[in-house]
Amino acid sequence: MKTTEGYKYLVRIPGVRSGNTIVEGTRIAVHDVIGLIVNGAAVDDVVRSLPDLTRAQVYECLAYYEDHRDAIDLLVAEQMSEGPE
Repeated sequence: MKTTEGYKYLVRIPGVRSGNTIVEGTRIAVHDVIGLIVNGAAVDDVVRSLPDLTRAQVYECLAYYEDHRDAIDLLVAEQMSEGPE
């Protein structure tokens, strides 16, 4: 497991979620959280939708997004184009 430097709750694990950054202890990727936010969800809505996450973890996903906006925007766009599974 590789921690994501500067982030307490985020990691990258080769082979998990295509190596994208996830919330430690889950398979929830940062781009999953950001996808909800850009579609109008508030932090509390995200926590209700993804009950394995804490508010602190959601806010850290937002901080990570601010630092890696271009890459995360691309992942969110790809995820949205795939539609529901």
